[in-house]
Amino acid sequence: MDGRAMEIQSKRNKKITIKVVPGHFATSHSHVNYYVDMTEIKSKHRMARRAARELAQSYSGTAVDTLVCLEGTRIVGAFLAEELAQAGINKDADLAVITPEINPNNQMLFRDNVQRMLWNKRVLLLVASVTTGKTINRSLECIRYYGGEVVGVSALFSAVEEINGLEINSIFDTGDLQNYNTYSYHDCPLCKDKIKIDAMVNSYGYSKI
Repeated sequence: MDGRAMEIQSKRNKKITIKVVPGHFATSHSHVNYYVDMTEIKSKHRMARRAARELAQSYSGTAVDTLVCLEGTRIVGAFLAEELAQAGINKDADLAVITPEINPNNQMLFRDNVQRMLWNKRVLLLVASVTTGKTINRSLECIRYYGGEVVGVSALFSAVEEINGLEINSIFDTGDLQNYNTYSYHDCPLCKDKIKIDAMVNSYGYSKI
């Protein structure tokens, strides 16, 4: 797969890059024709800081108390909190950066010691990738259950522009990937053409089949 990887630069900042691999991939919610590799953004501090700086530009006038980070985005989230606290309405604020626990039933939960960082707080949700929006919807439901108000959603890559009236603020989108498509398991044309799945993919990476 690495031999098929292509590097793509962000339109917002050419120093922010991802690698994409064309093929047939299965996620927990759908099949997609590209694997989007965001390992470097999530792992290397310089690129994570650049991504955070770009995302922060959309929230200079949005009051934020807490960042909820999913899918390995906590490094980006910490830099994003720092950027938000440097200027604008959140200047000098001490923002919380937290991550939910995922139980064996794939349900999100927050332990008692961090629930106070959600109750009556204004929450910015940060995810790595949005394909179908199901993870976002599940996250919104969870945050609201704990009394948080979601004031924004950011993603490193998003295949959708908005969910439940909330605009997705992303570094990369489908305009950066030629002919990117996502399919339900039952309607995947690649499966119907008997094209084998290359790998199972999730926020941690991929496993070849």
